Order: sequence, then structure tokens, then C-alpha cells
Amino acid sequence: MHKVFTSLLSATVLASLAAALPAPSPTLEERAVKTSVAIPQGTIVGSVSNNVENYGGIPFAQAPVGKLRLKPPQRLTSSLGTFDATGAGPSCPQMFFSTEGDLLTSVLGNLINTPLFQTVTGQTEDCLTMRVQRPKGTKPDAKLPVLFWIFGGGFELGSPQMYDASSLISNGVSQGKPFIFVSVNYRVGGFGFLAGKEILADGASNLGLLDQRMGLEWVQDNIASFGGDPEKVTIWGESAGAISVFDQMALYNGNNTYKGKKLFRAAIMNSGSMVPAQPVDCTRAQNTYNTVVKAAGCAGASDTLECLRGVDYKTFLNAVNSVPGILGYTSVSLEYLPRPDGVVLTDSPDVLVLQGKYAAVPMIIGDQEDEGTLFSLFQTNITTTDRLVDYIWKVFFPEVTRNDIVGLVNTYDSSITAGSPFNTGILNNVYPQFKRLAAILGDIVFTLTRRIFLESALAANPDVPSWSYLSSYDYGTPILGTFHASDILQVFYGILPNYASKAIQSYYISFVYTMDPNDGTSSGFAKWPQWKEKKELMQFWSNKSNLLADNFRSKSQEYIADHASILVI
Repeated sequence: MHKVFTSLLSATVLASLAAALPAPSPTLEERAVKTSVAIPQGTIVGSVSNNVENYGGIPFAQAPVGKLRLKPPQRLTSSLGTFDATGAGPSCPQMFFSTEGDLLTSVLGNLINTPLFQTVTGQTEDCLTMRVQRPKGTKPDAKLPVLFWIFGGGFELGSPQMYDASSLISNGVSQGKPFIFVSVNYRVGGFGFLAGKEILADGASNLGLLDQRMGLEWVQDNIASFGGDPEKVTIWGESAGAISVFDQMALYNGNNTYKGKKLFRAAIMNSGSMVPAQPVDCTRAQNTYNTVVKAAGCAGASDTLECLRGVDYKTFLNAVNSVPGILGYTSVSLEYLPRPDGVVLTDSPDVLVLQGKYAAVPMIIGDQEDEGTLFSLFQTNITTTDRLVDYIWKVFFPEVTRNDIVGLVNTYDSSITAGSPFNTGILNNVYPQFKRLAAILGDIVFTLTRRIFLESALAANPDVPSWSYLSSYDYGTPILGTFHASDILQVFYGILPNYASKAIQSYYISFVYTMDPNDGTSSGFAKWPQWKEKKELMQFWSNKSNLLADNFRSKSQEYIADHASILVI
């Protein structure tokens, strides 16, 4: 049975991670076809392939190295001259995956650590760059709307080079709605989200969010040169990227202006919204900081933060990667994530929503039906309800009472026919508490948190429209169902050109143009009602869609909402 499960798992993961593979690099002949754009800092030379122009690796900030390591980004003001942007650009340093532990962890960890899946190349600290893609021949005065992408990866990994938007751009052109796609490179892991009291005192928290913000400012300063309209920017992200989208809405208590103008006018969040989080100097964050300091050999330094800035790159990389990663036993109990610092992120995001301290813009937000399955593969020792309670308590919320977690777990059906992947009967429960854990993790991080977020946003800003969805198009996938990040396959890349990919891309492109997914959509796609009308989701299948009442697992939602002040990471 274990061998069969491992084979199924490997096949499924291979299929899902294929989405992260960048499109094939242009041939030498294609790269020889070049184009250029003049911006205030120089001439940016790009490449042309499949009727899409690509400009990758454009620097927007000084290299965050040496004394600028673990510092807020410093705007690049020097001339770029004639800059070669024909490639996809560099990647910021990435977190490793754990390959220790049980067999499943080892299989998946070693698989992902192979060169086939370590697709992010050119890892360097000098990575604060932009990637711009646009339809071939776009004129400087085109004033096209802009789709600004923030990649996901658990705040631990990812790069713009993993996401080639050529097919999306071509789809927009074919619909008569051309747009410009921009993606920002931001620091991840301990390079971008290290926390602790030393970090707070130095004003060095939430650096990855500040990188994203400076990227948005770069768009305001430069996108008109590429034919884009800086007043028509939609921010879009998946997973940690979606969480980042809301964080950009909430930064500085919702002030999203730059030089007197709005940085963005709309938002799309795939699998992520608010993450209730403890402050930068909380005990957990401090423990992570202390671990990094010790691993870097800085424990005896009089100024440990300055010591971290002074160690060589490899030493620092190994030190920040010495803590558990997302694809391991501790799962989505992340070591690195945005945390309130009183200035950039003034409070926990869930509090800021309730207080209306965020930039309220039209938004689309939704989830994969089985968000938690991918993150529940590594806990095969959880065979009883008591072990499930202890796992969630000790790994996620050790500062609450055990009874608080008992109450949460008891809202979830213990039957083998329940849990995630949902609606699969007695199948897919690969260890006794797998489906139940998958349901809980998917809900507290993504699905039910999304509903709580929407209710809070509706109360704070009832006139701002929102649309929500649930994706079920991978129903029947063994073990994982419609799993977290499978929308990168369907929505971003359109790997399967079925109803789901065509419909969602059409809705999104219309939203980018008009801030309404229904305006100008192709015939055959149903009207998508605003969430506030009847609190309904658009449920996407591979060959159809339908409206679904957003009221499932209501007891669990009520419990999570009632305990929001203590269920913080």
C-alpha cells in the first residue's frame, strides 16, 4: 500500500510541479529578434517570442548586499545605460526543502531538490528586479491596463522567471483586450522576512513586502514607457502572493498612494488573504532569529544583526535555511512570513480588515477546493484524534490552551467519508487522520479565512464589490484532489485548455479592463454575481461552472472567527 501511495504521490506531484517550470527558453534565433524601450534610466533591450516582448531582470533597487543586507530596499537612481533584459532575470536566494524525516518527506524532498524542479536559476542577493511582458509592437501611447503579478511559494521560494505570461497575454490579444504583465522579484525566506526584536529595533522587518511596494512604485514611474497606463494597475498573486496582495492593500494602514496617485485600482487573490500573525518581536519569531544567529556563528557577537550582515553569502544562506520549510512536518506553520511591526504593517491583518485600515478596491478572491492536502502529506504519525489535537496545538498554536484546539478539531467530522479531498467517500485517507487534518489546514489558512475576510471587508466597505470562487476542476485526482497551487496549471498557464481555464482567464481579463469580471466576457460564460448579493461562490469544474452557497463548514468558520484573537501564527 505504501509503495502504491508513494507512486501515486510522485506522479501527482510531478504533474503539479510541472506548472512551475518556466516556458522553454527562446531559441538563439528568437533571442536574436530584439526590441527596446527607453525609460528615464536608460534603454532596456528585450527579446521577442511568439508575438510577446519580454524584458527581464530590470533592476529597481540597489543590490541588498553587505550593509544593505537585511535593510529596506534602496531605490536605484543610477543610469542603466543600454541594459540587456532579453532573459528572465535572476532569482532571489531560495529556501531548501527538508529531505529528512519519514519516507514521504524524503521522496518529495529529494524529488523537488533535483535540477528538474529547481527551476529558479541565477540565485543571487542582487535580485531586486522587474520583468515586463507585453504584446509585440505595443506603442508607447497605448495606455494598456497592467496586471502586476506577485509570485507565491510560502514566502520561502519563487521567482518571476517561473512565470511566463505569454499565453495569458496572447489570450488577451485574441479577446481584443491587450494588457501588460509585470512581475516583481522580492526577497524571500530569511533574506526578506527574518523577524525578532533586533530586526524590529533596526526597522528591518517585512523587507519582502517593501520590495514589492517599491516594485509597484517602479511601475508608476516607468510603465507608461512600455505603453501601460499607471492608473489601471491590478495586483494579482497566488498563495503567499495572494497574501502579499492583501498586505499591499493593508500596508501603512491602507495608504497605497505614491506621488499623489494610487498604486493599484483592483486586486485578485488566488488562495490567500489575511494571515492573523503575532508581532515581529514575538517569542516564536525571536526563537527563529536566535536559531539563525547561532547557525551563522554570530551568537557571541555584540551586535548579532550586524554580524549577520557581515558573514559571507553561503554562510548566511545556510543559516536562514536551518529552520523547517513549508514542505515538511511543520507544514504551513511558517517560520518566515509578514508580521505586524507597528509601521509598515501596523497590526495583524485580520484586525486591519475589521478596522477598515486597508485600501478597499474591487477584488476577486477564491480557493482550490482541497487547499490542505498538499500540506498534510508528511504527518503520517497522526493516527488518532488526540495526536491530531496535539499536532495542531504544539506546531501551530502552542500559546493557547489545548482545550481551544480540542474545540476546533471537534467541529470537523471524524468520519473517513469526510475531510479533504472532499466528497470522495472512503477513498484517499492515506493515514487515519489525513483527510481531517487536510480539511483543517486548508480552512484555517485559506478557505474559511477567506470567508471571514470577505465578511469583515463587507462590513467595513459595503459598497466595494467583490467576487469569490471555489475551484473543483481537479476533482478525482488521487490523494490531492483540487490541490493548492493547481490553479497555476489551469489559470496561469492554461495547460488544459478546458472550460475552467478559458472561463477564469476570460473573467480575469475582463476584470483587469473594467474591474468587473462580467464586462465583455465571451458568450457562454455565466454571469458571476458579487459575493455580497447572496454570498455565493462561482464553482469551477473542468467542463462547467455553477453557483455554490458559501456556507459550508459553518460551525468551523464560527469557531475560527470567535477565536481569531488567539489563533494567530
